[in-house]
Amino acid sequence: MNIQWYPGHMTKTRRQIEADLKYVDIVVEITDARIPVSSRNPDIDAICAGKPRLIVLNRADQADPSMTGLWTACFKGEGHSVLETDAKSGRGVNQFSAVVQGALKEQIAKWREKGQVGRPVRAMVVGVPNVGKSTFINKVAKKKSAKAGDRPGVTRGKQWVNVDQSLDLLDTPGILWPKFDDEQTGLHLAFTGAVKDDIMDVETLGCHLMTLLAHRYPDALMAGYKLAALPPRDGEENDVAYGYRLLETCAQKRGMRISGGELDTERMARVLLDEYRAGKLGRFTLEAPEREM
Repeated sequence: MNIQWYPGHMTKTRRQIEADLKYVDIVVEITDARIPVSSRNPDIDAICAGKPRLIVLNRADQADPSMTGLWTACFKGEGHSVLETDAKSGRGVNQFSAVVQGALKEQIAKWREKGQVGRPVRAMVVGVPNVGKSTFINKVAKKKSAKAGDRPGVTRGKQWVNVDQSLDLLDTPGILWPKFDDEQTGLHLAFTGAVKDDIMDVETLGCHLMTLLAHRYPDALMAGYKLAALPPRDGEENDVAYGYRLLETCAQKRGMRISGGELDTERMARVLLDEYRAGKLGRFTLEAPEREM
């Protein structure tokens, strides 16, 4: 599998971020707490090198809380500030300004020494598509300033958002990188909706997600689809083959059939993705520090 999705506006966005970096004091990187590795664009490290970084682990309400704690410690160990949030409900967002002020404590002290009292902090907000960036900004600003949507590619141009006298935010469009060399990265982004569903076959995507959940969170999968047990996996089965059998099992349990009585595995795959993305099956983190999982 080779997922590629790099529309022309993303090339423009990268150049825009590079040009605007000199106007900001800190880079706020919004990530998906369920996939903290895959939801970080590796280009951001190169583009924003030298700027203080605050990593926001968004959608923490849908992630495994114990794993989120490990990721917070991991990123702090790398010298970054970290904030766990659920932008949709607003949980953790009220701490944002204080965390930014803490991350720039030394810089703010230097401004005061130079007589720049009351100078607002300017923060650039970056992230891959569909990690909740615009929703986060709107919660911070307490007004609908940034365009938000449940599909990638909603925010197109840069937008300055004034939060209060002490903080200005620069919103930027979501930016991916040209090619996912790691198949797992592409799959994880597709699971969460960071890349459009038409990039790859939805049924195949559902097979991969079924297998992953069966391996890491079997109890939650059984509870979500009211299964007494998961079908045993043949040692020679690949992820897609086993995942397809799981789709069939769940489709049968839900009574999903097409004309002729055949199990509707494509519909089941779409339901699985929708329920996973909505957090209806449980709180899952698909990656661990140092790829432990």
